[in-house]
Amino acid sequence: MAVEKIFLIGMMGAGKTFWTKKIAKWIKSAGYDLDDLIEMTEEKTISEIFEEDGEEQFRKVEAKILRWFKEKKKYVLATGGGTPCFQDNMAWMKKEGVVIWLDESVEVLVERLSAEKAHRPLIAALSDDEIANFIQKKLVERHAYYQQANYRLTSDQITEAGLKKIISKHAS
Repeated sequence: MAVEKIFLIGMMGAGKTFWTKKIAKWIKSAGYDLDDLIEMTEEKTISEIFEEDGEEQFRKVEAKILRWFKEKKKYVLATGGGTPCFQDNMAWMKKEGVVIWLDESVEVLVERLSAEKAHRPLIAALSDDEIANFIQKKLVERHAYYQQANYRLTSDQITEAGLKKIISKHAS
C-alpha cells in the first residue's frame, strides 16, 4: 500500500512545516500545516486563540480540523507540537496514515525558536535558557505520545534521504 496520508509530529521548531512542503512535492500531493488551517478557520492567530479562548478550546478546534482530513485521499500534514497529546489525535492519525516523529535536538530547537519567538505564544516571553527548559519539560510531557509514532527520526536522520527511505517503504 502506498503512503497516501503522512502526519509529521514533533516539537515546535523541529521542521514539520519545512519537510511537509518537500514531501508533498515528492509524492505529488497537497501539503498542509494544521496551525495555518486553524488560523484561517478561526480568523485569529494561534496566539489570539490561546489568549481569548484558552488552550482547551484551541485543542477542540485542532481536533475538529484534523478530522476533516478523513475525507481527503492523499496529503502530508504538519501538526502542531501538542496535537498528538490531546483528543485521541495520535490514535486517529495512526489509523488514518503514517506518523513520523521529527525528534530534533533541544540545542537545534532553541537555536531555531529563539529567532521566531514572536510567532510562538508558548515561548514568546522566554529567554533562550528558559526556552531550553520549556522544551525539555514539554518533551518529557509529550514523549509517551510522540513515541507512538510509526517512525522516529532523530537530528542526523531528519534528512531528505531519511524521509525518502520511510516513504519508499510504503510505495506501491
